[in-house]
This record gives sequence, structure tokens and C-alpha cells, in this order.
Amino acid sequence: MHVPRNRLRTIRRILFSPRAWRVRLAFIFGALLVGAVSSAFGIFSHFANRLFFHLAEANPQAPLLVTPLGLVLVVYLARRHFPGSEGSGINQIIAALEVRTKHRVVSLKLAAGKLVLTLVGQVCGASVGREGPTVYVASAIMYSMRRVARFPPDYVARGMLLAGGAAGISAAFHTPLAGIMFAVEEMARSFSPRLGVIIVMTVILSALVSMILTGQTFYFGTEAVRNVDSLSDWFAVLLCGSVAGVAGGLFALLLVSGSRALGPVIHTNPLGVAFLCGAVVVLMGALSGYEAAGSGYEVAKALIINDVETDLLFPVYKFIASLASYLSGIPGGIFAPSLATGAGIGVDLYHLAPVSSLDVMVLLAMVAYFAGAVKSPITGFVIVMEMTNDQNTLLALMASAMIGYGASYLISPQPLYHSLAQLFLANPALDNPRQR
Repeated sequence: MHVPRNRLRTIRRILFSPRAWRVRLAFIFGALLVGAVSSAFGIFSHFANRLFFHLAEANPQAPLLVTPLGLVLVVYLARRHFPGSEGSGINQIIAALEVRTKHRVVSLKLAAGKLVLTLVGQVCGASVGREGPTVYVASAIMYSMRRVARFPPDYVARGMLLAGGAAGISAAFHTPLAGIMFAVEEMARSFSPRLGVIIVMTVILSALVSMILTGQTFYFGTEAVRNVDSLSDWFAVLLCGSVAGVAGGLFALLLVSGSRALGPVIHTNPLGVAFLCGAVVVLMGALSGYEAAGSGYEVAKALIINDVETDLLFPVYKFIASLASYLSGIPGGIFAPSLATGAGIGVDLYHLAPVSSLDVMVLLAMVAYFAGAVKSPITGFVIVMEMTNDQNTLLALMASAMIGYGASYLISPQPLYHSLAQLFLANPALDNPRQR
């Protein structure tokens, strides 16, 4: 069979070009490094949360000082040494996709600061998760590979940042499919097959490293068999979807409005705002027996797997603690706290109207609250399905996510992370990166 000469040259260039292999090796090394760093971050985050709970158990009065003063310390370090590291991290990556001077928004220095300061915040009892910071750290690692190989602009702006974000979600929750969906649904306004290949390969490589280091575990691992097949079960879908979705929309509205309103105050008196927010966080923690402190992972897992009882006001405490933690200006994510808040809403709805089993209503409210807060319904039901290894409830989770998304849209129609990204870009500390 005759092969045209120009095609042979193309094949040789693809297979043997030193520049092409430099790009491939940089890409592979970055993906493997993402998996290793994300896994280590997850392990340290677990111990950071446990350390706070051990402190609160040994001396219930200690958090009354540790939490507000700790948040002040985190904000001071963030503004003094890592300006721009506050918040989730996902909004920063979205902002980076919209500016030309990406190195002012995404850097390994800021990634290191966000990682360390998130852990310090968790030790102090802040209601923050590691998932958003993991997305930022993963994206920063992939973006830094441009120093090893001279990627074309589209590789840097779309391929590497989006791939890092997808790998970050995948590693944080052990949910590779959800990581891909989140990158497409929330972080990318345009998509192409070329980007798809980059994202999927990064998720595969980083997930393999994560699986080797931490094992093939499920975030809310359970072997329970659930079925949603009766009329009352589908009434639970409607009930949990609408109530939790409205609550998620309210959280998003208050988060964006609060960030906008407190912006000038934070700029002039960041430590005072951090102390007041820390006082609110520790008050919510004390009222809940410190269940509202930390990421909320352990509480949500216990509600799903063990059907434990919790304070009926727990979702209120967690809602306020998560809002105050974010508004304080410390680094930290809202994924895990949102899942815990939604789980608490599901428990309350079960006590009000037990139309389905407790674990099913917890999952339905969890996915609806997440979809309502983050405005990513597809990611919501995929991530919960993967976290529980349960495909029997997938259709119900899809319906609950869409109902929650629709209900929240009536209160807060703007996508949460894109709104926060616009506020981030308007921050005077960034020295107006759009103009650079």
C-alpha cells in the first residue's frame, strides 16, 4: 500500500519529534505529580480536621480562642505572603482563563500557600473543604509545565488549566467522571475534542497515582442497595429537590452578595473581618457540639452509611459556618461543606415527612443543595453517584439535581464560581490584570 510522502513526514514528526516528546513528557509528569500532591493533600486534610476535633474533645473551651484567632492568623499570612490565595480556588482558575497575564493568578507559590493555609484553617475548625484548593493546586502544577515545554497558547489556556481542574476534582473525591464533567460544565465555556483528550488523559494518569497511594476507595463508600421505585420515593425527589435547591440558591446568593458587600471592608480591615467571622464559626460549632466545624465529611458519611441522628438545626449551623468561613477571606473550598449541609437538610426532611428511606432522602437533598449552590447539576448527580458507588438511584439523583437547580435559579440565577471569579478580577490587589 502506497503512503503519500507528506503523510509519512507527518507520522515521523508525531512519533520522533524531540519537541513533541518534550511536550508529552511534561504533560505526563505534570499529571502524575497532580495525583501525588492531591493524594498527600487529602491525607493531611483528614488529619487536620481530626486534630481540631481532638482539641475540642479534650478542652471544649479551647476553640473559642483557637478558631477566631486562627482565622486572623491565616488571613494575615495570606495577605502578607500569598495575596490572591483566598477563597475556593475554582473561581481563580476560571478567572485565569479570562485574563492574559495568567501567571498573576495561577502560580506554584500561590498553590503552596493555598494548600498550607487551608490545612491551618481546618486545624482551627473552619468550615472549609480541600476540594476547591485541590483544583487550584492541580491546575497550577499543570500550568507550570509550560516552563518545561513551550506549549502552544491553547494548551496553556484551555488544555492544561482545565485538565488540572478536572484532575483536582477527581483526586479530591475519587470521582474521575465527575472531574471531567465539572471541567466541561463549570470551568469551560467552549469545548473541543482536543481539549477532551487532554482532560481525560490527565484524569486517568492522576487517578492511577491516587489509587496507588490511597487505594480504590469511595468517598462515601457503602455497599447498601437502594431503590427508588415507588410513588412516595418520587415524592421524596420532589420534596428534597425543591427545598434543598432553594437552600442552595440562598447560600449562593448570600455568598456572592456578602463577598461584594464586604469587599471594601475586607480591603481596609481584613483582620477584623476574619475575627468576627471566626467568632460566628466557633459559635455555630459550639451550638452543634462542633459537628458544624471542619469540612463536614465525617458527619455526611455517618448520615449516609450509619443512619445516625443529628441535631435538627445542624444544616442551619453548617450553612452559617460555611458562609462565615468563606467570607472571612481564608483559603478553602465549599464542596464538602455543601454536601454536609445538604445531607443535614435530608435528615430534617425525613423527620418531617418520611416518604422514603433516610439514606435516600439524604442523598437526594445532598445533590439538590449542591446543584443549587454551585449551579452544576450534571456534576452534582455524577459526583454523588460515584462517591456512593450506587447506580440504582442515578435517575432519582438526576431528577433531584435538576429540580434543585431550577428552584435555586429563581433565587440566584448567576453561576456561583463565575460570579466569584468576576469579583476576584475586580480585586484591587490584582492590579487590574485584565489590562495587562
